[in-house]
Amino acid sequence: MPSAAPEPAPAPQKKSAGRDLGAAIGVGVGLGAVIVASLFVVKAVFVGVIAVAVVVGLWELTSRLEERKGIKAPLVPLALGGAAMVVAGYVRGAEGAWVAMALTALAVLVWRMTEPPEGYLKDVTAGVFAAFYVPFLATFVAMMLTADDGPRRVLTFLLLTVVSDTGAYAVGWRFGKHKLAPRISPGKTREGLFGAVSFAMVAGALCMQYLIDDGIWWQGLILGLAVAASATLGDLGESMIKRDLGIKDMGTLLPGHGGIMDRLDSLLPTAPVVWLLLVLFVGSG
Repeated sequence: MPSAAPEPAPAPQKKSAGRDLGAAIGVGVGLGAVIVASLFVVKAVFVGVIAVAVVVGLWELTSRLEERKGIKAPLVPLALGGAAMVVAGYVRGAEGAWVAMALTALAVLVWRMTEPPEGYLKDVTAGVFAAFYVPFLATFVAMMLTADDGPRRVLTFLLLTVVSDTGAYAVGWRFGKHKLAPRISPGKTREGLFGAVSFAMVAGALCMQYLIDDGIWWQGLILGLAVAASATLGDLGESMIKRDLGIKDMGTLLPGHGGIMDRLDSLLPTAPVVWLLLVLFVGSG
């Protein structure tokens, strides 16, 4: 009998981003337009944008904690305190932010007393963590805005974080072979980290030279390196939270992106880093 014809080899699979790229780009462009428009028109409007993002992020985080772990972090004091924290940071600076943070933590402790005592400790612990993780870190964006070149500082912060994420994705997708933290985020690679650092340092030098008053290009190299590190750690930190909760995304509000918290993961820990380095390099004015 004639031998059977050999089966054709399977076609090589193309790498996939894992998301609806068209929707992700459309939503990203739309969000960017809203942010830039509010940032350069009226500063107070952008503070409102930060506050809204904080409240939505807190809602996503507390909802997932309750759904997956049965942890009931009180949303009402967190949302009110979080919005107040952002405004206090903008109006009164770091001192106002710390006072608002302390009052929010106190409000969480008191609010939870209206419920049965079972689970009190884990609920208030999660509430204080949420208050620090989302609104307190976001307050540093509002504090950047108070400088004379505040809108350009915030724009630099946003650009460097986005460029870092883009560099990590582009280089990691094309050349990534060595896993960075396989137990936390299997998609991240050392090559991607190199791309994040390289892209962010170049963008940092350009931003410090041309956007920031009295900025010098070499300061931007340091700023870009710091942003790449903090953005990567922030992404890994939220990946740890999501793995513990057993979820892929924090929400579904943004098609192609997940939830608000899935976009804030790199931004939140990067905000105090950029704020501090800009103060050290060119002052707070």
